[in-house]
Amino acid sequence: MKRICLLITSLIITLAAAAQDFYVQCEDTCEHVHGIDLSHYQGNVFWNAIGENAKMAYVYLKATEGGDRIDDKFERNIQLAHQNRLKVGAYHFYRPRTPQETQLKNFMAQCRAEEQDLLPMIDVETTSGLSTEVFCDSLFKFLDLVEKAYNQKPLVYTGANFYDKHLLGKLDEYRIMIAQYTDFEPKLKDGRDITMWQYTGKGHIRGVNGYIDKSRFMGKHKLREIRFRH
Repeated sequence: MKRICLLITSLIITLAAAAQDFYVQCEDTCEHVHGIDLSHYQGNVFWNAIGENAKMAYVYLKATEGGDRIDDKFERNIQLAHQNRLKVGAYHFYRPRTPQETQLKNFMAQCRAEEQDLLPMIDVETTSGLSTEVFCDSLFKFLDLVEKAYNQKPLVYTGANFYDKHLLGKLDEYRIMIAQYTDFEPKLKDGRDITMWQYTGKGHIRGVNGYIDKSRFMGKHKLREIRFRH
């Protein structure tokens, strides 16, 4: 009986250690500035637990997509994120075939300037079947509209492979967040500077059930570089 009790105790300790390790990730082992982005896919999250996490300096929330899609968790998320003293920004998933003015109107209805701590971010992941030339013409018209609406250039999010294939040398005037889920830092073919790196789509954090996207600043880049100028 004593031996069984010792085995059970050992198992409990092992499981507890595993539970701790579950949340130990990059932000616990480096000195870069870290943050997360999330959307309705994470469901209702416990913002008080996220707010207590000193390693998380910022959060980007999905606001809109295309011309008429609104993330149904955005209003709740931005209110609770602010209540828990997080620096918050909103992002829009860009659809190249949808009229730019329609997309801007959709985004601005949710991404209200007075509620933003961080630059608006444009999520660029698809050409929607357009050629690179036509896609870029569509995208940069939209980026120009966003800049005029908010009086500052938006942050652009895209994948490393997508950038190298379609955006090489075209985003020099913009700060960029690059998604690359590897153990090594991304390097783009044109060698340009990367402001932020989304290093995993399968991160874990207390307050969120399931996976979450995590990112960090590269090199000496700091949070102040993406602050929304009011």
